[in-house]
Amino acid sequence: QEQLVESGGGEVQPGGSLRLSCAAFGFNLDDYAIGWFRQAPGKAREGVGCISDGDGSTYYADSGKGRFTISRDNAKNTVYLQMNSLKLEDTAVYSCAADPYTHCNDWPDYYEYDYRGQGTQVTVSL
Repeated sequence: QEQLVESGGGEVQPGGSLRLSCAAFGFNLDDYAIGWFRQAPGKAREGVGCISDGDGSTYYADSGKGRFTISRDNAKNTVYLQMNSLKLEDTAVYSCAADPYTHCNDWPDYYEYDYRGQGTQVTVSL
């Protein structure tokens, strides 16, 4: 059964860092574009970024540019979201999603993705 499992969330102070992982089971991540999303309480889900299949091009929302980095390790069938200089407003549930067709062309559209994980909580607090 195909599934995505996120891990690495936790609580961190402002300015801290976390690395989230998105592991795939039942399919090969290297054939998929992987998007990261987040949803804070009472707010709409928003795209964080995307890494394409093929050449591994990356795309980021303005909120994370310069602070967030997406990478992939195909040997481990895992994609990572490295988050540095975290801010209070980064607090949210972060989730990943996989799509084999769009190559990140429509990456902020959560419903373009075939598989979606359950998410991991990131809390940035004083």
